[in-house]
Amino acid sequence: MLAAAAMLTSCGGRQSSPKDATLPAQTRPARVFVPPVAPASLTPEQMCDYVKTHYWDNFNFADTVFIREIDTVDMIEAFAKYVILLTDEPTNGEPMRRIVKKAASSRAMLDYFYMLADKVLHDPNSPLRNDEMYIPVLETVIGSGYYDEYELLSPEYDLKIASQNRLGTVANDIRYTLASGKQGRLHDIRADYVLLLISNPECPMCADVSEAIASSPMISEMVERGSLKVLYVYPDEDIVAWRAHRESVPAKWIYSYDKEGVMKEQSTYNLSAIPSIYLLDKDKKVLVKDASDVSVIEYVIDIAK
Repeated sequence: MLAAAAMLTSCGGRQSSPKDATLPAQTRPARVFVPPVAPASLTPEQMCDYVKTHYWDNFNFADTVFIREIDTVDMIEAFAKYVILLTDEPTNGEPMRRIVKKAASSRAMLDYFYMLADKVLHDPNSPLRNDEMYIPVLETVIGSGYYDEYELLSPEYDLKIASQNRLGTVANDIRYTLASGKQGRLHDIRADYVLLLISNPECPMCADVSEAIASSPMISEMVERGSLKVLYVYPDEDIVAWRAHRESVPAKWIYSYDKEGVMKEQSTYNLSAIPSIYLLDKDKKVLVKDASDVSVIEYVIDIAK
């Protein structure tokens, strides 16, 4: 977190000069957004809080010309750095809600911040993907009055998906089917923790994540003791590939597929980014949502001990 603050205080870049303003628009340097610099008298923690609180003070949410002239990649990076500052409270969407409400002063500005949030908080490949912060963005877009019913189809669908299996809530149940044909339910699994792995046997990254789980000393030891159970669920139709993959995963994992296709048809889980890991407690409450980094699972289990 402190490293993020240090990075933020030095990401200003070159500002336009009066001379630049006399150049034709196509040759003028792109305008830049400069986040605030924390006073040197503050402690590192206070600096971090200062930058987080005042991050957007220098941004004019009424200046729609600015967002046409600024470099979009730079602005996506600036937005990502702000999200990094919020990761100490990953379930708190209110800071994001306040900023997007300011952006809702015009459709052009709201469109722009919606795009930034989509790239940083929603894109399956973003390491900062976070539904709890993306939900207030979607709610603001939907409630803004700027969009017609067809334009709202995408944010309404995304809000439906993002609202599934939220942190601290009970995960949606899954009826899974084993290779033997026997069926079971996620909610009936008895263990202190359940690691739900939604995966595809033909996905290279899925193989990497499965290997990382199987290679984790902490997880392996808990699986042996029975305090953690791994439920592998394949959500697609090609069970030939799924059956052929059985010997590639540990024998003690619950290796299954969604025979009825409920996860896909009813959108009970986000399948846009596979593999996806959920860590659930003994009551099936979500502790980690839609992750792909096994170290996050280990960290959450460790701090819960």
